[in-house]
Amino acid sequence: MANYVYIATSLDGFIADQNNQLDWLHEIPNPEGSDFGFQAFMDQVDALVMGRNTFETVVGFDCDWPYSKPVYVLSNSLSAIPDGYQDKAFLVSGDLKHVVNELATQGMRNLYIDGGKTVQSFLREDLIDELIITTIPTVLGGGAPLFGELTAPLRFRHVESQRYLDSLVKNRFVRVR
Repeated sequence: MANYVYIATSLDGFIADQNNQLDWLHEIPNPEGSDFGFQAFMDQVDALVMGRNTFETVVGFDCDWPYSKPVYVLSNSLSAIPDGYQDKAFLVSGDLKHVVNELATQGMRNLYIDGGKTVQSFLREDLIDELIITTIPTVLGGGAPLFGELTAPLRFRHVESQRYLDSLVKNRFVRVR
């Protein structure tokens, strides 16, 4: 069982700009429409766990629901999944270790953890096994940071780098335990 983060950041470590926008993620021309390995990554996970803010952002995208895997929305404030998404997303709350164990009993062994606050919470509980971070060559100067405070350092080992479009760099780090 493993918990993965697959995310993009600016050069200065932000996952959204100061207005909580993501437009800057698409500023690099991608004429061939590469997904930069995202589908291969999705093929290895059983489900997604994302925070309410990330879920609401995805729901607000002008596109069809982008996930073929179950999405578990971590929220203590939502009381129900909005109409049209009940068969795609499910509410979970409480202690993160308990949530992960509950999902494991349902056969969800490899989880994609998404959303800034959710990633930070999983890191604080030492529940992230692998970080896959694509760096976009943009300095935002502020916004939503990927990382937050920890009670103790977490050590990761760098295992791979890939360069895309002569601009983006995807790095893969595995937790050292």
